[in-house]
Amino acid sequence: MSEPDALEALGTVDVLVIGEPLVELSSTRPMHNGAPMRLGFSGDALNAAAAAAAAGARTALLARVPADELGDAMVAHIAELGVETGALLRVPGQHGVYLTHIDPTGGRQFAYARSGSATSALAPEDLPGGLVASAGVVVSSGVTCALSAGAAAAVERAARLARCFVYDPNFRPRLTGADAAAAVLRRLAPLARLVTPSWPGEARQLLGLGPDSVPGDAVAAVLALGAAAVAVTSGPDGVLLGTPAGETEIPPVPPPRVVDQTGAGDVLTGTIAARLALGDDLLDAVRLGAGAAALSVQGRGGTGYLPTLAESRAAACARGAVR
Repeated sequence: MSEPDALEALGTVDVLVIGEPLVELSSTRPMHNGAPMRLGFSGDALNAAAAAAAAGARTALLARVPADELGDAMVAHIAELGVETGALLRVPGQHGVYLTHIDPTGGRQFAYARSGSATSALAPEDLPGGLVASAGVVVSSGVTCALSAGAAAAVERAARLARCFVYDPNFRPRLTGADAAAAVLRRLAPLARLVTPSWPGEARQLLGLGPDSVPGDAVAAVLALGAAAVAVTSGPDGVLLGTPAGETEIPPVPPPRVVDQTGAGDVLTGTIAARLALGDDLLDAVRLGAGAAALSVQGRGGTGYLPTLAESRAAACARGAVR
């Protein structure tokens, strides 16, 4: 099926995620010569899209995927995760890759090889305007914006077209500088229904907050940028949801076990987007997202464990009423 035909067949989706699926090479040992590696597929966009699909939303991923055998395997895996592949652009080029040491404590090692990757050539003209404008929620991240100026412009165009835009700053110092990431946040926050910064490091660096600041300061700073709402994620300390009407603390959900914390924030963002697209109110969506994120750390890799909606709901209900 040609790309125009695939897009036409795709139709309207609940959630559209824009970003780069990555080849994931992971090891349970610290990086050294001879360390055994496992091949997988991950990346913040794929993790978020898979979580949105698991949370019940018809979800598509928009990315540029190399037209080679590894790309074929990646597309097949994306489909296995329940994510629609009709918005994937198969192009000549190379894959983005990251290597990671799996550490349950969260003290992970990362190395990226994504300069010049296929999705780094993403540009505003790659966006199917009708698909973007008709989606229930559009999701993207600071990682995507850090790939190139063209990718950042594509995300901004999508945010302007979207009925509802969710933005995860997802600051990665190995991909971009704090000043550049902060500038992107300032441009996109006024277009966002929800921004999901992590606390403390990311929020303090991007918002210029001091060492004595608290999550509530991050809420105030993001709202001052023009976002409609902000969910400050604090890992084991839960989530602080803020809107102009006030703040709500969402307590943490203890995971049954911790294998790998990779992608937990992406799972939260994708789950929230799915539930907003399907009509949940913001507080319930964030509670479900927190539950899903906590459960996701039981698996290896960004999509190693994707809880069902029923599992996420049960976890969230244990910590606060979810309708």
